[in-house]
Amino acid sequence: MFFTLEELVKWLGVTVFEMWLNLASLLIFTILLCLKLEGAMTTSWWNVFVPLFLADGLNAYFCVIVFIRMYKEGLYKKATARLASSVVCLVCVFVFKLLFCQKLSAQNSLSYSEVFASLFVALQILLVRACQIN
Repeated sequence: MFFTLEELVKWLGVTVFEMWLNLASLLIFTILLCLKLEGAMTTSWWNVFVPLFLADGLNAYFCVIVFIRMYKEGLYKKATARLASSVVCLVCVFVFKLLFCQKLSAQNSLSYSEVFASLFVALQILLVRACQIN
């Protein structure tokens, strides 16, 4: 059974634009990853991860715009809660991508459990957000 778009928006707490932005960056990242792994592209891992980092930046910018619009409409508590959970999730996912890129580039000696720890925190936040739906 597939989820509807309305269910995904409620459960994940993101807008449709944010979902499309992440999917487009993931598609470009996947193409670059395949080219890198097949040897057709000899750039660094940082260049492969650029679409994901750009999507994080645009996503954070969009979250600030949504916060300002909700705040101007008088939804103070809801706007602050959405901004806080979105920023924490974005920071956790960004830290995961950053550490994972460093691990692939052999710039640090962290174990994979340390690299994935911030992703687990983001998943816990999404779990709490999904359970708070009325």
